[in-house]
Amino acid sequence: MIAALAVALGLSGCATTGTQGTAAASGGNAAASSGDNVADAGGSASANVPMRDLTAAEKKAIMDAVSPSLRNPASAKYRWAKIPTIVNDQSINYCAMVNAQSPYPAYNGEQAYIVEAQMANNRVKSAVMGLIAGGKDRSIVATMCAKYGLDPNKSS
Repeated sequence: MIAALAVALGLSGCATTGTQGTAAASGGNAAASSGDNVADAGGSASANVPMRDLTAAEKKAIMDAVSPSLRNPASAKYRWAKIPTIVNDQSINYCAMVNAQSPYPAYNGEQAYIVEAQMANNRVKSAVMGLIAGGKDRSIVATMCAKYGLDPNKSS
Protein backbone atom coordinates (compact mmCIF):
# COMPACT_ATOMS: atom_id res chain seq x y z
CA MET A 1 0.00 0.00 0.00
CA ILE A 2 2.83 2.38 0.86
CA ALA A 3 4.53 1.56 -2.44
CA ALA A 4 1.31 2.32 -4.32
CA LEU A 5 1.03 5.70 -2.63
CA ALA A 6 4.69 6.47 -3.36
CA VAL A 7 4.11 5.67 -7.04
CA ALA A 8 0.99 7.81 -7.03
CA LEU A 9 2.89 10.76 -5.59
CA GLY A 10 5.66 10.29 -8.13
CA LEU A 11 3.18 10.11 -10.98
CA SER A 12 1.51 13.31 -9.82
CA GLY A 13 4.69 15.09 -10.93
CA CYS A 14 4.12 13.72 -14.45
CA ALA A 15 0.81 15.49 -14.91
CA THR A 16 0.35 17.50 -18.05
CA THR A 17 -0.03 21.21 -17.39
CA GLY A 18 -1.38 24.08 -19.37
CA THR A 19 -2.68 21.92 -22.23
CA GLN A 20 -4.94 19.59 -20.25
CA GLY A 21 -7.77 20.14 -22.72
CA THR A 22 -5.76 19.17 -25.78
CA ALA A 23 -2.96 16.97 -24.54
CA ALA A 24 -4.28 14.86 -21.69
CA ALA A 25 -4.44 11.13 -22.15
CA SER A 26 -7.83 9.56 -22.18
CA GLY A 27 -9.27 7.35 -19.60
CA GLY A 28 -12.57 8.94 -20.20
CA ASN A 29 -15.23 9.09 -22.81
CA ALA A 30 -14.65 5.69 -24.33
CA ALA A 31 -18.40 5.57 -24.77
CA ALA A 32 -18.26 8.34 -27.36
CA SER A 33 -18.59 7.27 -30.96
CA SER A 34 -15.62 7.79 -33.25
CA GLY A 35 -17.11 11.00 -34.61
CA ASP A 36 -17.83 12.59 -31.23
CA ASN A 37 -15.78 15.39 -29.76
CA VAL A 38 -15.15 15.93 -26.08
CA ALA A 39 -13.48 18.69 -24.16
CA ASP A 40 -10.70 16.57 -22.77
CA ALA A 41 -9.90 13.00 -22.04
CA GLY A 42 -12.14 13.12 -18.99
CA GLY A 43 -15.17 13.95 -21.06
CA SER A 44 -16.03 17.43 -19.78
CA ALA A 45 -17.70 19.79 -22.22
CA SER A 46 -15.57 22.96 -21.97
CA ALA A 47 -13.93 22.58 -25.43
CA ASN A 48 -14.08 20.19 -28.37
CA VAL A 49 -11.18 17.78 -28.73
CA PRO A 50 -11.47 14.99 -31.30
CA MET A 51 -10.80 11.56 -29.80
CA ARG A 52 -9.59 8.37 -31.44
CA ASP A 53 -9.10 4.70 -30.66
CA LEU A 54 -5.62 3.38 -29.98
CA THR A 55 -3.82 1.56 -32.79
CA ALA A 56 -2.67 -2.05 -32.34
CA ALA A 57 0.92 -0.86 -31.82
CA GLU A 58 -0.19 1.64 -29.15
CA LYS A 59 -2.19 -1.04 -27.34
CA LYS A 60 0.88 -3.28 -27.38
CA ALA A 61 3.04 -0.53 -25.85
CA ILE A 62 0.52 -0.09 -23.02
CA MET A 63 0.11 -3.86 -22.53
CA ASP A 64 3.92 -4.14 -22.29
CA ALA A 65 3.80 -1.66 -19.40
CA VAL A 66 0.84 -3.29 -17.63
CA SER A 67 1.63 -7.00 -18.11
CA PRO A 68 4.51 -7.25 -15.59
CA SER A 69 1.97 -6.31 -12.91
CA LEU A 70 -0.30 -9.26 -13.82
CA ARG A 71 -0.07 -12.90 -12.84
CA ASN A 72 -1.10 -14.37 -16.19
CA PRO A 73 -0.81 -11.56 -18.77
CA ALA A 74 -1.75 -13.81 -21.71
CA SER A 75 -5.27 -14.24 -20.32
CA ALA A 76 -5.84 -10.53 -19.56
CA LYS A 77 -8.85 -8.81 -21.14
CA TYR A 78 -8.23 -5.11 -21.68
CA ARG A 79 -10.80 -2.34 -21.89
CA TRP A 80 -9.45 0.60 -23.87
CA ALA A 81 -10.10 4.31 -23.50
CA LYS A 82 -9.84 6.79 -26.33
CA ILE A 83 -7.08 9.39 -26.53
CA PRO A 84 -6.98 12.85 -28.10
CA THR A 85 -6.25 12.86 -31.83
CA ILE A 86 -3.70 15.65 -31.41
CA VAL A 87 -1.32 15.61 -28.45
CA ASN A 88 0.96 18.56 -27.76
CA ASP A 89 3.03 16.97 -25.01
CA GLN A 90 5.83 14.40 -25.08
CA SER A 91 4.06 12.28 -22.48
CA ILE A 92 0.49 11.91 -21.31
CA ASN A 93 -1.33 9.97 -18.61
CA TYR A 94 -3.63 7.19 -19.74
CA CYS A 95 -6.18 5.37 -17.56
CA ALA A 96 -8.19 2.27 -18.39
CA MET A 97 -9.16 -1.18 -17.07
CA VAL A 98 -7.92 -4.74 -17.34
CA ASN A 99 -9.68 -7.91 -16.21
CA ALA A 100 -6.86 -10.19 -15.10
CA GLN A 101 -5.26 -12.24 -12.37
CA SER A 102 -3.15 -10.22 -9.98
CA PRO A 103 -0.16 -11.45 -7.98
CA TYR A 104 -2.36 -10.43 -5.03
CA PRO A 105 -5.57 -12.52 -4.99
CA ALA A 106 -7.69 -9.73 -3.48
CA TYR A 107 -7.04 -7.72 -6.68
CA ASN A 108 -8.09 -10.44 -9.17
CA GLY A 109 -10.69 -9.38 -11.73
CA GLU A 110 -11.30 -5.79 -12.86
CA GLN A 111 -8.26 -3.63 -12.16
CA ALA A 112 -7.87 0.06 -12.92
CA TYR A 113 -4.49 1.31 -14.07
CA ILE A 114 -2.73 4.52 -14.97
CA VAL A 115 0.35 4.65 -17.18
CA GLU A 116 2.52 7.46 -18.43
CA ALA A 117 2.61 7.15 -22.21
CA GLN A 118 5.53 8.56 -24.20
CA MET A 119 4.29 10.20 -27.39
CA ALA A 120 5.83 10.80 -30.82
CA ASN A 121 3.90 12.14 -33.82
CA ASN A 122 0.60 11.90 -31.88
CA ARG A 123 1.14 8.18 -31.23
CA VAL A 124 1.96 6.22 -28.08
CA LYS A 125 5.49 4.88 -28.53
CA SER A 126 6.04 3.42 -25.05
CA ALA A 127 4.49 3.49 -21.61
CA VAL A 128 5.53 3.16 -17.98
CA MET A 129 3.26 1.71 -15.27
CA GLY A 130 2.13 4.25 -12.75
CA LEU A 131 -0.38 2.42 -10.58
CA ILE A 132 -2.67 -0.60 -10.83
CA ALA A 133 -5.17 -1.90 -8.29
CA GLY A 134 -8.29 -4.00 -8.10
CA GLY A 135 -10.76 -4.93 -5.41
CA LYS A 136 -11.48 -2.27 -2.82
CA ASP A 137 -8.29 -0.40 -3.77
CA ARG A 138 -9.48 0.22 -7.34
CA SER A 139 -10.87 3.53 -6.10
CA ILE A 140 -7.30 4.69 -5.33
CA VAL A 141 -6.45 4.49 -9.03
CA ALA A 142 -9.75 6.11 -10.02
CA THR A 143 -8.99 9.00 -7.65
CA MET A 144 -5.49 9.41 -9.14
CA CYS A 145 -6.92 9.34 -12.66
CA ALA A 146 -9.55 11.92 -11.71
CA LYS A 147 -6.73 14.35 -10.85
CA TYR A 148 -5.96 14.41 -14.57
CA GLY A 149 -9.59 14.50 -15.72
CA LEU A 150 -9.52 10.78 -16.60
CA ASP A 151 -11.88 7.95 -15.67
CA PRO A 152 -10.82 4.29 -16.11
CA ASN A 153 -14.44 3.21 -15.68
CA LYS A 154 -15.28 4.81 -19.04
CA SER A 155 -13.01 2.48 -20.99
CA SER A 156 -14.59 -0.17 -23.18
